[in-house]
Amino acid sequence: MNDMTQINRAQVIRFNKEVIAGGSLAAFQDLVSDEMVNHTARPGSSKGADGMIHFLFHLLRPALSDIEVTIHHQVAEGDLVATRKEISGLHTGSFMGIAPTGKKVTINVMDFIRLKNGQYVEHWGMSNISELVSELNAFHEKGQ
Repeated sequence: MNDMTQINRAQVIRFNKEVIAGGSLAAFQDLVSDEMVNHTARPGSSKGADGMIHFLFHLLRPALSDIEVTIHHQVAEGDLVATRKEISGLHTGSFMGIAPTGKKVTINVMDFIRLKNGQYVEHWGMSNISELVSELNAFHEKGQ
């Protein structure tokens, strides 16, 4: 594996630890290019860096406390880094309009990041957020 591939892997790990788990907007700004395109942004959301900021800092982080990111697998080749991970935390704030449940929740994610000069320029991803939303809604419907 060449040096740039190793640097790219390290940058993705840093993003997961410092931005998602740690909530650092400064790290986000350092790691994400102004040219960023999120190919799997939610419908109606910006596909740029501002859309990622909105999701991470205005939807996810306020909804979950004690956020942890566990990276299970990571494969890097050239300017692409693929990661299979879990984002977990306690559902202590409103998430996508769902009142807090106090439950520990886990979001399973697989994503591909393309980097240029050590910064995110493209993102593709899949997660179980839709299933999580259904589970949280069902929790409230059962009156638990």
